Order: sequence, then C-alpha cells, then structure tokens
Amino acid sequence: MAEEKVGFFKRLVNGLTKTRDSIVAGIDSIFSGYSNIDDDFYEEIEEILVMGDIGINTTTKIIDHLKERVAEEHITDPAECKQLLIESIKKQMDVGDTAYEFENRKSVVLVIGVNGVGKTTSVGKLAGLLKDQGKKVVLAAADTFRAAAGEQLTEWAHRAGVDIIGGQNGADPASIVYDAVAAAKARNADVLICDTAGRLHNKKNLMEELHKIYRILEKEYSEAYMETLVVLDGTTGQNALQQARQFAEVANVTGIILTKLDGTAKGGIAVAIQSELDIPVKYIGVGESIHDLQKFDADQFVNALFHTSEETA
Repeated sequence: MAEEKVGFFKRLVNGLTKTRDSIVAGIDSIFSGYSNIDDDFYEEIEEILVMGDIGINTTTKIIDHLKERVAEEHITDPAECKQLLIESIKKQMDVGDTAYEFENRKSVVLVIGVNGVGKTTSVGKLAGLLKDQGKKVVLAAADTFRAAAGEQLTEWAHRAGVDIIGGQNGADPASIVYDAVAAAKARNADVLICDTAGRLHNKKNLMEELHKIYRILEKEYSEAYMETLVVLDGTTGQNALQQARQFAEVANVTGIILTKLDGTAKGGIAVAIQSELDIPVKYIGVGESIHDLQKFDADQFVNALFHTSEETA
C-alpha cells in the first residue's frame, strides 16, 4: 500500500505540472524578484492565484492569512513567505472533519454529475477502491438517461469484480435503485453505489428524480448511512465550482470527486471548492486506470502542487 501511495503522489506531481507552471512558477519569481514585502508584492501573488482558478474569495482569505503571519512573525524577506503561503493554502482547504464515515458502516453512496465529467468512470473506480479494502460492493446503474451509461458501468463492474443491478435505457431510475437495495440487502453488501443522472440543464426534473430516489432509500434502506458525492471535471475550473453550487441546491451533497486533474492548468479549483463551499473534496482522479482514483489529502495535494519533497500519507 505504501508503494501505491508513493506512486500516486508521483502521478499527482506529474498531473499537476500545468497547474504548477501557471501558479507556482509565477509565485517563485515574485519571491525571488522582490526585495521588500509591500502591497505590490501581495497584489502580484493575488493575481497569480486568481488566474490559477483558486478564485477571488479564496485568494483573499489566503492573502489575509499570509499578511497576518508575516506581521506576527515580523518577516521582512519575501523569500521567507513561500512556506507561509503553502501553509495558508492548506489552511483554506481544511473543512474540519472529513472522515470517510460511509466506509465504516453499511452505506449507500449516491453519485451525481453532468455528462462528460467522468461520473460513471468514477463510480467504477470507487467500487474498485472499496473492493480492494475488502468491502462487498453492489452497483446500481440508475443513470438511464444516457444511452451508453449502463454498458459502460457494466464494464467497470466486471473490471472491479463487483455486482451490478441495471435496467433498460429510459427505465425509471428510482425503480432500479429499489431493485438494487433489495439486492444489496440479500447479498449483505457493505456499500451500494448508485450511478444517477445529472441533468443540470433541467434542474426541476433532476430534483424530482433525486427526491424520489432519496424517498426510496429512506423507506427501504433506512439503516444505511447516506453519502452523496458530486463528480466534477477539474479541467473546467470555475465552471466546476458553479456546478457544485447548483448540485448542492438540489441534493444534500456530502463530498466531491474531482476528476481529470492530470494535464490541466486549473487544478487550483480544488482549493476553491473546499474553501468556498465548505464541501470536502473526498477523491481525486489523475488518470485512466482503476487505481488512479484515490482519497484526497490536502497536505499531499499542496505538497505535490509546490513539488515539495514531503509526501504525507
């Protein structure tokens, strides 16, 4: 497992190269280019963070915290600010207790997200991750809106070695969840993961569909712990943040899966999501293989972003 952790850290470092180029390289030049810590110094850092998709609100919090630390510690050399900046970014990503409670209890994980973000793929990878932990997993193919979703999820179920309950294209998603709950109970599953539709362009339909699913889960599987994860595409930057806000309006979102962080310059969005929405990023994806979805670790992410040698477990 330790080898896999180190391997993932290295993939994360590589995956964040473009984000690092857009944020860290510019910040390093500021640290080395300024002889004094003044308003211009802070403004340049602020501009680079905003351009790196960390967002204006989060950037303001980071800069304010940095200024406080500089004043408290009587720092005058800009070069000494780098570690303080790293710590300030980590502080913004700390949303308190982000325990993976559903892993320790009989649970249902509802996964939502718009088409194209890697939702169904993430469901398959999450199933593989939980199966590797010794969990008995059942998948519900309740995204009947997208024609290929069922076939795609079936392929991932085979790859992960887990059971799948599905239905015909266009079938009622709630009825599939109903059948999946019965199967999860009969097979004494630890985790039921439901792949559901995410039609944000028609929020009324989406809300009705999700509420119907929630009602079935409450009635038929009240003993199960409820987790709702939204899948977001890291390459879309601030659009991902907006999607998260919209999904939070129609569902009780408890966490984020952030995909496609490899090869994007917008990885800073992970910082903005945690800080602005107070919804934890719980998993990140940095590649196509089944092992390229891992638990999110804020320290590890920021260390990889700044390419520090520290690898936190």
